[in-house]
Amino acid sequence: MSASTMQRGPLVVLMINMFIAMLGIGLIIPVLPEFLKHFNAGGATAGYLVSAFGLTQFIFSPIAGEWSDKLGRKKLIVAGLALFSISNLLFAVADGLGMLYLSRFVGGIGAAAMIPSMMAYVADVTNEENRGKGMGMLGAAMSLGFVIGPGIGGFLAELGIRAPFYVSAGVGVVAMLISLFVLPETLSEAHRRQARSSQVKRENIFRQFAQSFRAPYLVLLVLIFTLTFGLANFEAIFPLFVDQKYGFNARDISILITVGALIGAVIQAVLIGKLLNKFGEKLMINLTFLLSAACLVLMLLSGNFWYVLGVTMLFFTFTSILRPAINTLLSKMAGEEQGFVAGMNNAYMSLGNIFGPAVAGILFDVHINIPYVLGAVILVASFGISSRWGRKDLRSKAGSQAA
Repeated sequence: MSASTMQRGPLVVLMINMFIAMLGIGLIIPVLPEFLKHFNAGGATAGYLVSAFGLTQFIFSPIAGEWSDKLGRKKLIVAGLALFSISNLLFAVADGLGMLYLSRFVGGIGAAAMIPSMMAYVADVTNEENRGKGMGMLGAAMSLGFVIGPGIGGFLAELGIRAPFYVSAGVGVVAMLISLFVLPETLSEAHRRQARSSQVKRENIFRQFAQSFRAPYLVLLVLIFTLTFGLANFEAIFPLFVDQKYGFNARDISILITVGALIGAVIQAVLIGKLLNKFGEKLMINLTFLLSAACLVLMLLSGNFWYVLGVTMLFFTFTSILRPAINTLLSKMAGEEQGFVAGMNNAYMSLGNIFGPAVAGILFDVHINIPYVLGAVILVASFGISSRWGRKDLRSKAGSQAA
C-alpha cells in the first residue's frame, strides 16, 4: 500500500516500538558492571554480551525482511516485540552467564523481526516526497532508544539491579498489545500471496551479504555499518571513559546521555525532513559524518561537565541526522523490495553493533583514548567514501543526460 500523505497514527505506534527495541541495546550498559560482579565475570564478558545482541540480529535480519514481504509487516512487528519482552525477562531472572547470553540472543532475533518490518512499513505509508520525514520520525525513536537506554537503566537501577529489565519487559508487552490491536497491516493479501508464490528463492544470509557487494546501494550499506560502529563504539565505553578519565559518577553519566539523546531526537524529529528537502541527503550525510568525527576528538580534550555535555549533545544530534538521511536514500533505491533491502540495512547495522562494542572494549584496555581516536578515523573515512560516491553518481548522471 502506498500513500500520498503520511499516516501519523501508525507512525506513532512504530516510533514507540522502535524506541523499545533500541532501548534494549543500551539498557544493559550502566548496570552491566554491577551485574557481572554476581557472576565473577570481567570486561571481556561485558563486551561480548553487548555484541551478542547484534550477532543474532545480523543473522536473522534478511530472513525477517523476506518474511515481512510474505506474511505482512504487522505479524513480524508483533512477534519481534514478544521476543524482545521474553529477552528482558530472561535477563532479569538470570542466575548464570548462560542465561544472560540466551537473553541477548533472543533479543537480537526480536530486533531482527521488528526493525526491517518497521522501515518497510514507513515506505508503505509514505511517498518519496515525505519519506524522509517519515524515516526521520522513526529514526528519532531509534536514536533516542539507543542512546537513552543507559540513562534510563541507570535511574531504574536505583530500585534494584534487575529493575530495568523487568520494566523493559513490561513495556514491551504493552507495545506488543497496542501493535496487535491498533496497528493496521499495510500489505494487501494479494501482495503477500504474490510474494509467497514467487519462484525466486533468496540465498542464505551469507550469500545475500556477498551479493550486496554488487548492489548499487552498497556504499549506503557500508555507511550504515560505519555509523553504527561509531555510535556503538562511543556508547559502549562512554560510562567507563568519563568515569576513569574525568571522575564522573553514575548520575552524571545518566544526565549526559539522557539530555544529549533528548536534544538529538527533538532536532531529528522536527528538522530532519526540512533539512533533507532543502540540502539533500548526500550533503547532509557528508557534513554530519565529518562533524561527528570532530566530536569524538573534542571529547578527549576536557573533563569539564558542561563541555562534555555540549560535545555529547552535538555528537548525538549529528548521528541522529545521519541515520534517516542514509535510510531515506536506501528506501528510494529499494524499488519494490522494501522488506528485503530493509533487512540488509539491518544486517549491516547489526554488524556495527557486534564489532563496535567488542573493539571498543578491547582497545579501551590498551589505552583509554584509542577507541574514540579509532571512531573518529572511521567516521572521517566514511566522509571520504560518501563524498567520492556522490561525485561518481553525479558524473554518471551527467553522462547519461549527455547521451
